[in-house]
Amino acid sequence: MSTLQEITTEGEWDAHTASLPASTLQIIYFHAPWAAPCKNMTTVLQTLASSYSVTSPLSTSWVSMNAEEVIDVSDKFDVTAVPYLVLTRNQQVLEKVSGSDATKVRAAIEKHAKTPTSSTTSNGVNTGTTIDTPAKSLDEYASTASGPVTAPELTSSAIKEDKEDLQERLQKLVKAAPVMLFMKGTPSAPQCGFSRQTVALLREKSVKYGFFNILADDEVRQGLKEFADWPTYPQLWVGGELVGGLDIVKEELSNDPDFLSAYSVAKTATA
Repeated sequence: MSTLQEITTEGEWDAHTASLPASTLQIIYFHAPWAAPCKNMTTVLQTLASSYSVTSPLSTSWVSMNAEEVIDVSDKFDVTAVPYLVLTRNQQVLEKVSGSDATKVRAAIEKHAKTPTSSTTSNGVNTGTTIDTPAKSLDEYASTASGPVTAPELTSSAIKEDKEDLQERLQKLVKAAPVMLFMKGTPSAPQCGFSRQTVALLREKSVKYGFFNILADDEVRQGLKEFADWPTYPQLWVGGELVGGLDIVKEELSNDPDFLSAYSVAKTATA
């Protein structure tokens, strides 16, 4: 059966890709350790991979990568969120699936996978074996209301008071500048690919912005997720309101190129 192989460097990725026949369907999975949905998706893909046999030539290839460690590969496939799945064959992208919907992931893979079939040459020699193993059910991995919560309910009055203090601090932080970027690292030294791409977008648009390095303050890092009801970073805030992560910022700029023009240095200089 096939297995999900972890790729940790660009060199490993290049070597792996070069070793595959042009006919191989590549299932490329991008994840990040801080994103809870990735844990579930990893299990889903491991289960799906086990339903596909190892053939010769190889019909499917299953790899996973930390999107923040293999940045060049993430950039190549325009990874802006995790979990993120890319299906390719012969260096051509067939389909991308963003998010943790196991049903969509399975449907995409089954749509493009080539199932090995039994075939016999004219001289009666068997050249292949039919593997009709059905994909395993993914129902057990679906999110449920009874699933584990991220933290126990606060009951101590002292802890609640601390939480209120944090909420007040966060309210001030998100309004510290008209445009605020909560990121991993700093604009001069981003610590993740998504933060680096967001900084590049803001620079491209000449946007004047403030930033906060959430890696330097775990209280803010965890608290802002709940405050914003947004579980990942970076987060872009405009006028004290959450815009979203890199994918949302890209979408907003695609729909309206002047989305952030009111905050550009060029406009400020000519005002």
